[in-house]
Amino acid sequence: MIEHLFHAQATLERIPLEDAEIYYLPKLPLAQPTEAVIDRLIDEVPWRAENIVVWGKTIPQPRLIAWYGDKEATYTYSGIRHDPLPWTDGLMEIKSRVEKVADTNFNSVLLNYYRHHRDSMGLHSDDESELGRRPIIASLSLGEERTFLFKHKTRKDVKVLRLKLASGSLLLMRGDTQHCWKHGIEKEKRPCGPRINLTFRRIYS
Repeated sequence: MIEHLFHAQATLERIPLEDAEIYYLPKLPLAQPTEAVIDRLIDEVPWRAENIVVWGKTIPQPRLIAWYGDKEATYTYSGIRHDPLPWTDGLMEIKSRVEKVADTNFNSVLLNYYRHHRDSMGLHSDDESELGRRPIIASLSLGEERTFLFKHKTRKDVKVLRLKLASGSLLLMRGDTQHCWKHGIEKEKRPCGPRINLTFRRIYS
């Protein structure tokens, strides 16, 4: 049975998934066309590449990132400390729209820039202690449609879920989702255009 939440004239459709609470909004209304927003972010955000250690080897992450938020919203994941850049007017405007739909307040956002089909994100959970026991994560996708995976951490009887995230869509994860599931972005076999993902969250100091 599909459930719906109604906030700010937007309808969030619940995606049936065991041990999780996930909602999807096909199109978040923005102040500018989606294409204009992604072009501005690509040009103006100070993107950076971080290195990660895989099987004892140091390699660059297969995407670019940026971290924005309130002054106290320092975040550490994959062994990397992220001190927030100050909010821009554009990001604050987007945050306000996301908060109305999610019915919660966020103090930070992680931006991931997938430049082409070879950029990806490995399976992981947003379960760092700074996020609290049952974090609410609101993920806005802009640009090329990519496949978003959910894999249960402990139950092999539950199938992997693959979602196509359209440009302008909002995915809301809450409840026990991060505790029970991992998620990630696959590489694509065919060339594709850029995608930017904005994941809004609350950091607890």
